[in-house]
Amino acid sequence: MASPTSDYASLLLELKEVRRAGLVRLRGRALPAIEAAAEAFASTGVRAPGAPVEVLLRCAVACLDAGTLRTAAEYTLGLAQGTRDWPASSRRARAASVYGVSVERFRKDQEVMVLGQVAEHIVRLTAEAEAAGAGPGGGEAAGAADTTVARGASGVRGTGTGVRGTGTGVRATGTHRAVDVRAAARPVRLTVHVHPVDLLRDVDVVVSPSNVYFALPEPYKSSVAASLRRAAGSYGVTGEVLADPLPGELREWAERHGTSGRAVRPGTVAATGAGALAAQGVRRIYHAAIAVPRAGTNDYDVLPADVTRAVSQALAVLAEEHDHHEPPLRSVCFPLLGSGRGGLPYDVSLDAVWAAVEAELARGACWDVHFVVRTPEAAALVERIPAGIRPTFDRRPTG
Repeated sequence: MASPTSDYASLLLELKEVRRAGLVRLRGRALPAIEAAAEAFASTGVRAPGAPVEVLLRCAVACLDAGTLRTAAEYTLGLAQGTRDWPASSRRARAASVYGVSVERFRKDQEVMVLGQVAEHIVRLTAEAEAAGAGPGGGEAAGAADTTVARGASGVRGTGTGVRGTGTGVRATGTHRAVDVRAAARPVRLTVHVHPVDLLRDVDVVVSPSNVYFALPEPYKSSVAASLRRAAGSYGVTGEVLADPLPGELREWAERHGTSGRAVRPGTVAATGAGALAAQGVRRIYHAAIAVPRAGTNDYDVLPADVTRAVSQALAVLAEEHDHHEPPLRSVCFPLLGSGRGGLPYDVSLDAVWAAVEAELARGACWDVHFVVRTPEAAALVERIPAGIRPTFDRRPTG
């Protein structure tokens, strides 16, 4: 059997066949290069639901940079939630919309790039498996550690890069972590989600960063706000937008509060419904105005004090709305606000968010608090809250 690490061209050709067929129609198709790579990768001990080929594809796609590249790959290969049985034309149309280009332009340009990147990561993953000495019957040592891959609705939900190479092969970390902390004298459990925000399930309220005009980014962007807008929408079978509820609800909020066409005070929170996210158990989105546009540029300024004020306001709105829903609202999830285009380092954002959360919990609030992050570095910061440790990492965009 030829080594999959030396057959990038064959992998790329077979990925095009996967794109045409879709995941539900792969049985019986000849995919020797991908199957060989899947066999080598499976021998590392990585475990996940689904056939070995699908596991390999999900892990390779999870290695792509978060944002348009990874999202387009998920749609192209049918790995995004609800798309595995979509026809190839519908998946291609949705992937093209991620880049904001025509289907034909996407077919000739971005699609080639996307599939090429997936092929390169398959090569890398299998090369790491071979370098670790893993092969048929040889994966016992590599699998001795916990290497479970948790598969989400739209791909491998993992560490932001999904899998990472180690000295003994490929290791994937879990996507949900419990962190026990103390607020004043009471023990409190936080939940950390290490996956894209649009994969959240059964969290009543998600806090979304916004600018002071409550102007949402286009849905094909890669920010937290854009992801939530995209996930809240409804789409036809070919990807056409049937409903885009969040911009309209924010306009209605502005009209009710007399702020149409002007900026609100940083820290203001506007509450809206969650659109199609309701099917995932998300019932409300709280849009937190923390980003102040910088005149004459496309950049924003975010102050940690405004983040803390916004989190306090979000918790106050949650208290107001708590009993107005059945069942009452109880859980709330925060990204690391301002750590994307706002430019705040992870540790600065977390300190600003946690200051308000801790104060609320110390006063006796019983909210179920969640954090959603995209990288293991960000998750590590949240996990160090009990010890009061804030290791500093280079700044990376997340939301």
